[in-house]
Amino acid sequence: MQPVAVITGASSGIGAATAIRLAGAEAGYHVVLTARRAERIDAVAERIRAEGGSAQACVLDVTDRAAVDSFADSLGRCDVLVNNAGGAFGAETVAESDPADWRAMYEVNVLGTLNVTQALLPPLIASGDGTIVVMGSTAGFVAYEGGGGYVAAKHGEHAIAATLRLELSGQPVRVIEIAPGMVRTDEFALNRFRGDRDRAAAVYAGVREPLTADDIADVVVWTITRPAHVNVDLLVIRPRAQAAQHKVYREE
Repeated sequence: MQPVAVITGASSGIGAATAIRLAGAEAGYHVVLTARRAERIDAVAERIRAEGGSAQACVLDVTDRAAVDSFADSLGRCDVLVNNAGGAFGAETVAESDPADWRAMYEVNVLGTLNVTQALLPPLIASGDGTIVVMGSTAGFVAYEGGGGYVAAKHGEHAIAATLRLELSGQPVRVIEIAPGMVRTDEFALNRFRGDRDRAAAVYAGVREPLTADDIADVVVWTITRPAHVNVDLLVIRPRAQAAQHKVYREE
């Protein structure tokens, strides 16, 4: 029977790229794409099916626990969960930031990951070889100015992955955390700067090759497809131009 992979936040960027790769012939998963935007996940699912893969799209808000539980009840089987839904909202200082932005980031990054993981843990264990991927960030380890709310949320998501790995010791489930650095996608920086394209573009100014969604998806699929006894606890991935959170080589 074909294994099933659930990907949250699969309407664009890293989530969509991961779904496409997991559904490919090499990995061979039936992928279940979830996100709030029906048209976007439908389009990704149609692309996968056109390329010979198996996919279905399910509208889901990971912050709505009742909806998450209903989704889990309808699923039946789950071998892989990729907790990718997340995002950053605002770049104000701690002194000037809006608590509503912090709350929204905590809800989607931390509680969203908690909701879906709790709901799908029974079928993941029942699969006999389950894998949970948490899409973290280098922000989960190093603070930076203007990133307080996002840094706090990603620290929380890192704590979920680390704690869950301890608590599932002895169970047939791996817990993998992927922590990307600078990744250029169509929406992440644009959402963070509330649609200001100039500010979003400035994040990547002078960086010849920031990471792409496909780069991260390639790493995610590689970790998932390791032999069952191999757990990649934490994988930090940055572009060569980014030596650290505050050390980025930019060409003039």
